[in-house]
Amino acid sequence: MDSLQDWLAHCERLHPKTIALGLERVQAVAATMALRFDCPVITVAGTNGKGSTCAMLEAILLQAGYRTGVYTSPHLVHFEERCRVAGDIATADALVPHFERVEAARGDTTLTYFEFTTLAILSLMAASGLDAAILEVGLGGRLDAVNAVDADCAIVTSIDLDHMEFLGPDRESIGREKAGILREGRPAIVSDPMPPHSVVAYAQALGADLWLLGRDFNFSGDKQQWSWAGRGRRYAGLAYPALRGANQLVNASGVLAALEALRPRLPVPAQAVRNGLAMVELPARFQIVPGEPVLVLDVAHNTHSVAALAANLDAMGFYPATHMVFGAMADKDLAPMFAKIAPLADRWYFTDLPTPRAAAAADLAERWKQMRIPREVPVSLHADPAQALAAAVAAANPADRIVVFGSFYTVGGVLKDGTPRLQARHLGA
Repeated sequence: MDSLQDWLAHCERLHPKTIALGLERVQAVAATMALRFDCPVITVAGTNGKGSTCAMLEAILLQAGYRTGVYTSPHLVHFEERCRVAGDIATADALVPHFERVEAARGDTTLTYFEFTTLAILSLMAASGLDAAILEVGLGGRLDAVNAVDADCAIVTSIDLDHMEFLGPDRESIGREKAGILREGRPAIVSDPMPPHSVVAYAQALGADLWLLGRDFNFSGDKQQWSWAGRGRRYAGLAYPALRGANQLVNASGVLAALEALRPRLPVPAQAVRNGLAMVELPARFQIVPGEPVLVLDVAHNTHSVAALAANLDAMGFYPATHMVFGAMADKDLAPMFAKIAPLADRWYFTDLPTPRAAAAADLAERWKQMRIPREVPVSLHADPAQALAAAVAAANPADRIVVFGSFYTVGGVLKDGTPRLQARHLGA
């Protein structure tokens, strides 16, 4: 196996299950690898807001002059996107030796794709001379492979119903799984404005240093600027984060709380906070691509994130028609998602996705039909996201807007290889 693609194919063949929660296998291989970090580690769990939180942490710490490493998942187009070192996406050549390390260390231990690739990326980051490591949890928290690393500071973002077959049937059960990343005596930042009781109770029973939004830190804002206050520190007159969406102030507040909690080890000047929030970038989180028609990309794929997307779309102002390109996994609870977005949808382009876990376009259309929306909304089915986008571009008028949302596979499918400037500057080809 000479290339990264060879190793990824190898990882896909190792374990019969795509998801097999549990830390025993990962911890055993990590111990054999002597995997450890010599810098503060920030672990981020939650249903929504994890990627934005990681991106803002990275942007601020980079502006403060620190060498950062970031692990996020899944990727949009290329696997290498999952790891950034000093602000740059890792190269395939840099990753390959660390896949070799994992293979040499695992012996007879069977790892899932996620476990194997997580260990390889953690190995690269641990060897990169970092000042700070930022780790996004893949699924849940307590039993996720990322939790094999002890966090110096843990952040729990907003919690909602998702992956219920693995994490439990309600917010309390899911919150308990997310809280599994907390550690005794270490900062536990909870940026969910209404966290499940299970998160707070677990943090208190564990003896974590619990920071709650509304109690230990809070924010306020008007149309021009916002302010943050924590334990003994304030930031006033902040520009809004470069990431769009009303929910980003909640995420940014948790970020500032984490940085305040870590100040003895990672002091950050106020100007780095201002610059980092102003410059942060994260593809496909209410990303607006200029052109005619306007194009919006968002990986909203559960009820909470689709509700946020609907609110953000509503705040954009009037468009004659909104064309929805959508693909999702088969396990998603589609009815509440459709209910949130239905008032804005004038035409649907449902798409198949290149994974066996996905719902077929025909199934999505049937689920939409079952909603019995009183007004007539045209629906079409497509073999992949690029074809769905092409159909939307062909049907849309210049003053309309196209929204591509759902699974990472959906948005990644229209970003793949540029999808010729997202269908050639939309209508101007």
